[in-house]
Amino acid sequence: MQVALSKVFGPLKDHPTQTTPRDDETGEEALGVIDMHYTPRDEVAKGEGLVEMNGAIIARFSPWHFDHCYNDELNYAGVLRAPINAPVGGRTGFMDGVELYRQFPPALRDRLEARNVIYTLDTRLSTMKYGVNFTALTEYATTPQLLKEASTFPRAMHPAIWTRETGEKVMHFGPWMAVGLEHQEDQEGDRLLDDAAHEINRLGEGTSAYWHDWTPTDMIIWDNHRMLHAVEGCDAQYERQTLRTTIKGDYGHGYFEDGKKIGEVQREIA
Repeated sequence: MQVALSKVFGPLKDHPTQTTPRDDETGEEALGVIDMHYTPRDEVAKGEGLVEMNGAIIARFSPWHFDHCYNDELNYAGVLRAPINAPVGGRTGFMDGVELYRQFPPALRDRLEARNVIYTLDTRLSTMKYGVNFTALTEYATTPQLLKEASTFPRAMHPAIWTRETGEKVMHFGPWMAVGLEHQEDQEGDRLLDDAAHEINRLGEGTSAYWHDWTPTDMIIWDNHRMLHAVEGCDAQYERQTLRTTIKGDYGHGYFEDGKKIGEVQREIA
């Protein structure tokens, strides 16, 4: 059902990484629906993927980001269900980049105009550089494999602000997986991105974000070219599962640092 409904919005795109777990039930026609499943009895015992925030230990936390930022091509949209939810927490937050641009402090926003942000496939929260408001406790068991795969990806560049064909400007900086400012990888560039990331966190805690409380029958689709999203995490004692379908379609502003295309990278990985 999720795959069939997703195809109404466009062709599906396989996930660019091999280490991301796929859903086994959908078959090849689904092009890799990804299965993000946290099982407490396994992962709490190992202490995997947990962070401490505001005095609580939480699982499945994801800072603000846009999908496939580490790739030269984005995906057009994501389609998400959460068949297994924690009784408290686990909400997914969304922020519209057009409204975020309007609400951003003008002096800070102007410093990000015409600037590209550098992203990598390194998803470790323990090495996140900007807007950090948590303590990463441990990594996932798949982290060594992910880092090996990440080493084959060139760094990807995406604009912090871009303009839609209809004229609206979109604030599109995702602090997670960002590693620097293109042509200014120094302390000043890092301070600019850190200030911007903390402002995104602040706005995300207020009225700028929509936070969705999941029920098993919900399904959400969002424009990945325009939206940032995050997951607040949930108490580590509870199981949580989300299934995401990916809709193909690029916005045309990203590129790899060395000029390669994703097809070349994927062939090298294979």
